[in-house]
Amino acid sequence: MTLGMSSMVVADESPSFASKGIKVATEDNYSPFNFIDKGKPTGINKDLLDELRDYSDFKVKQEILPWTGLLASVSAGQYDLALTGAIITDARLKVFDFTPPIASAQHYFVARAKDDSVNTIADLDGKTVGLQAGSALLERLPELKTMLEAQDKKLGKVVEYQSYPEAYADLANGRIDYVINSIVNINELVKTKPKVFKKGEAVSGPGFVSWPVPKDSPELLAYLTDFFAHLKETGRMAELQEKWFGESFDELPTNAIVSVKQYHKLTAVQ
Repeated sequence: MTLGMSSMVVADESPSFASKGIKVATEDNYSPFNFIDKGKPTGINKDLLDELRDYSDFKVKQEILPWTGLLASVSAGQYDLALTGAIITDARLKVFDFTPPIASAQHYFVARAKDDSVNTIADLDGKTVGLQAGSALLERLPELKTMLEAQDKKLGKVVEYQSYPEAYADLANGRIDYVINSIVNINELVKTKPKVFKKGEAVSGPGFVSWPVPKDSPELLAYLTDFFAHLKETGRMAELQEKWFGESFDELPTNAIVSVKQYHKLTAVQ
């Protein structure tokens, strides 16, 4: 009888997916989240994957996919979650729930380092901006439009690119005036090319980078929420943020984000 009760406790404590493990999809060309260095995967998500494997008593299998098909593969049920640097958006919240964030995704503008005409939001009046086509940044571009209009300024021409490297190249060459991206990406760009680019001001309210989990996996989401709480309590999350982002994001939400209403309350998006 005692053995039976003990086995029941163990079963209750183990998530139902523990026996088969989980399969995660990652990418390999999105520094500092996931990228290849000297032929080996690296980035904060590689370190977090190692932490997840140490924390868990089940197998965590990984497959590397191109970003273009990564979220679709997870939503189709081929993988249990996307272990990547995904920005939370209204559209994505219709398909996925999100773990507690791993980074801020507040949007900033970046300009040419030697362009003295672009330093503040007011300086963006009528100027041409570049963003990646289909990116989460486009969804919140109206926030910048509102900021400009509050100063009797206006949003200029918007140019969409297939990739951010193309946008940065056009910015460096003077074909556009500024580019908008999330804070982690802007920090990384300016750190690697300080003589070419400079970081501007925030052009949105708060935003979040997180791991997407299909909405039909509440048990996995709860497990990962506990995992992130463990990383925060031990200080490991702050250590990894400092290592990869150059700063820790201590004020990030500690709960999973599962609805548009909750997301808007956290970001003040109307």
